[in-house]
Amino acid sequence: MTYIDAFVLPVPKDKVEEYRRLCHESVPLWREMGALGYHEYEADDVPLGTLTSFPRAVMAKDDETLFLSIIIYPSREARDAAGQKMMNDPRMQAFMERVPTDGARMIFGGFETVIDN
Repeated sequence: MTYIDAFVLPVPKDKVEEYRRLCHESVPLWREMGALGYHEYEADDVPLGTLTSFPRAVMAKDDETLFLSIIIYPSREARDAAGQKMMNDPRMQAFMERVPTDGARMIFGGFETVIDN
């Protein structure tokens, strides 16, 4: 079964187009690193919860919107190997420097597939 990395990050509203361009540019790099798929979603209906929510999780500000990124790998091992490659690839480092977000407020994690229908 596949394995995914998921990220939720705040992006300043005035930087959304720049972020979208960077995401499109990054697709070949993710594929080269071993990803089967790369998906990017912009928040449309993410209410501010009373105790917790996507906006609260990343301490989103009024002038920010949220993006959800999903990167699909064939396995956890493939994801871990891709992570090692990315850490040593200057193209990925240059890409990360250009992402217009506060990386400290990004939430992320790896998930095993339970149902893939």
